[in-house]
Parts: sequence; C-alpha cells; structure tokens
Amino acid sequence: MTARNTQIIANATEAFPRASRRQWIGLAVIALACLLYSLDATVLYLAVPQISAALKPTSSQLLWIVDIYGFLLAGSLIPMGVLGDRIGRRRLLLLGAAAFGLCSILAAFSTSAQMLIAARALLGIAAATLAPSTLSLIRNMFLNPQ
Repeated sequence: MTARNTQIIANATEAFPRASRRQWIGLAVIALACLLYSLDATVLYLAVPQISAALKPTSSQLLWIVDIYGFLLAGSLIPMGVLGDRIGRRRLLLLGAAAFGLCSILAAFSTSAQMLIAARALLGIAAATLAPSTLSLIRNMFLNPQ
C-alpha cells in the first residue's frame, strides 16, 4: 500500500466516527421489525393445514389468505415510502409497528376465512409502512459506508 492510499484511508476514518452503542441498539430494533415483516410473508405456509381444518375456506379463499399479504405489501411500498418522507420515517415506523401488532392479533383471532383475508390485507399494508422506514433509517443512522 502506498503512502497516499494510507493517507486517504486515515482521512476517511477521521471523517466518519465509529457507531455508538445507541446506533447499534437502534439497528437491533430495526432488524427485528425487518424480521417480522419478512417472516410473516412465509410463515403462513406452515399453518395452511390447520387453517383449512379450522376455517374451512374454499380453494380460492385459501389462495387469497396466503397471497393477499404479498400483493398489498408490494403495492404499498412506494406510497408508504413517500408517506414516510412526508410525516417522518420514525413516526411511520412506530405507527406501522403498532398497526402490524394489532392486525396480527386480528388475524390470530379470525373466525372466518373472510376475516382472515381482511386481516392479512391490513397486515400487508402495515408491513409496507415498516419496510421503507427501516431501510431508510439504517441509511441515516450509519453515515460511514463501511
């Protein structure tokens, strides 16, 4: 390594301070939110036999139960990202986490296939509030690209 490269690396290290403990705790909280919304997209596949036995959905209702979450998550990502830019990413993350929790409870206590479809649809929209907020907050928390 040349002296010039060493100087560039030293200057870059001085320009970006090391991450604080608070930033690492924030990253852990954000990672938990990411885990929840990504896990919820696939965890229902394990419960399909129990859902079929308990709620007796038709085949098309069963497809909607599984797929509506991903459809509304994907369709709502950009509008929720814009909303996060307008009202604040942290505020949107907190609102989305509360909505995600409430919708999860609603889905867990669904008494019919239609109610579960509606709860999963709301879960998809709530997850769409979490995704852009978490990713942009990580970018804002850690200024050092390394």
